[in-house]
Amino acid sequence: MNKYFQKEMETMPVEQIKTLQEEKLVKQVKYVYDNVEYYRNLMDKKGVKPEDIKGLDDLHKLPLLCKDDLREAYPTGLLATDMKNCVRIHSTSGTTGKRVVAFYTQHDVDLWDDCCARALVAAGATDEDVCHVAYGYGLFTGGFGLNGGSHKLGCLTLPMSSGNTDRQIQFMMDLKSTIICCTPSYAAYIAEVLKEKGYKPEDNHLKAGIFGAEAWTEEMRRDIEKNLGIKAYDIYGLTEISGPGVAFECEEQKGMHINEDHFVVEVIDPDTGEVLPEGSKGELVFTSLDKEAFPLLRYRTRDICVLSREKCSCGRTFIRMTKPMGRSDDMMIIKGVNVFPSQIEAVLLNENYAPNYQIVVDRVNNSDTLDVYVEMKESDFSDKVKDMTKKEKHLQSAIKTMLGISPKVHLVAPKSIQRSEGKAVRVIDKRKRLGINI
Repeated sequence: MNKYFQKEMETMPVEQIKTLQEEKLVKQVKYVYDNVEYYRNLMDKKGVKPEDIKGLDDLHKLPLLCKDDLREAYPTGLLATDMKNCVRIHSTSGTTGKRVVAFYTQHDVDLWDDCCARALVAAGATDEDVCHVAYGYGLFTGGFGLNGGSHKLGCLTLPMSSGNTDRQIQFMMDLKSTIICCTPSYAAYIAEVLKEKGYKPEDNHLKAGIFGAEAWTEEMRRDIEKNLGIKAYDIYGLTEISGPGVAFECEEQKGMHINEDHFVVEVIDPDTGEVLPEGSKGELVFTSLDKEAFPLLRYRTRDICVLSREKCSCGRTFIRMTKPMGRSDDMMIIKGVNVFPSQIEAVLLNENYAPNYQIVVDRVNNSDTLDVYVEMKESDFSDKVKDMTKKEKHLQSAIKTMLGISPKVHLVAPKSIQRSEGKAVRVIDKRKRLGINI
């Protein structure tokens, strides 16, 4: 079985990778400066010209872009080519203000397909596999990304999209799906429904899953692997840069390889914008090296990660990023404490609760409140108040140990928290209605 989709690129010596990146970067900066007025104005304001960028060491001279810039430039202010050269758009699922719209030429789509095909091969896929894509299609990038990669690899592709779980399971079993691609929360839900229908993990034909688009923990990975009888792989991407496939996990599962022939990655201090050395924890910043339609330079992802060039046993030489440790913009500050939802999820899974929960943050009498609603398993549910109270107090103590602040835990009946067929709604922050800056 072939371990790589494009071996020459994926195993290129690090020095050659950097040389390639520098050649592409110099050309891309000039291309963006000449074709994107919005970014040209940012460069001029900072006093930077294309000729000032001679290599990777000069990257920090360029201005940073953030999502607010993309909204301000909506809809075509960051488009670098004539719209007639574009074949597709995708858009983020933002809930406030203007959406972010990303454009793609056919060249951009082809490169994106290659990146997703690399991810599939790294998860063990070949052209003999049946790839079950249960990410959403449409403006969301997930479905189209893995769909394109699956086609490029030559898999039989099931473009299921999200939802209609009974149909998902029917096709999965009847067509013998071997690779499943969806959000981790939906994978957990599919596993739950399979169990309800009387299926055991060994009854399906799945061997691997590629899960992304939302935060998930190592505990949740193990839970999914056990309940579906598969190996679960992480994938990373964002609409603004292309979509899933910017980075992907290999069999070692110790971080995701970033496709460095197409992207340059930096880690910065989210408060100061200062570039941090490799191994530091900070915010990921990406520069697209090959994009024609929507070529972002130094785009702030808000994802908090650590980068590593430690040699990988899979043979790939691309730098690896950790699973995002939270986001600099969805981090909640509760009673002065920085809180990430993933911290609470880790506690719940360690305590053997199902990953069905909801976090509600509010402000009462000028004081933050933190309520965590956790769904019980059928086997653990009890109608005795004393038993429930004891379990709630134990879980409350475990979460307090993790966060340093005490939540109010509510154990609720099985299946009482609404299931997700896309991205799970884990956090409800009611302070936003009060206009509180969080």
